Amino acid sequence: MPVIWFQPKVDAKPDLEMFTAPVYKTGLRQGVLTTTGQSSNFIIGVECPTKTSPDLWVRRAAAMLCQLND
Repeated sequence: MPVIWFQPKVDAKPDLEMFTAPVYKTGLRQGVLTTTGQSSNFIIGVECPTKTSPDLWVRRAAAMLCQLND
């Protein structure tokens, strides 16, 4: 992925035509559930433009990783 510029917005609504890629700390996609109900391995969802349906990337389980597994 190229460098991502995060631009904060007040009350941002997700764009349904973009794929929201989950960003994980490791490729294991597992972690301890926190009190908020989210995995400790999950960092953020990043909206990525796509020429196809975002459902295609969801079915392929596409995600971004911050670190490779050993």
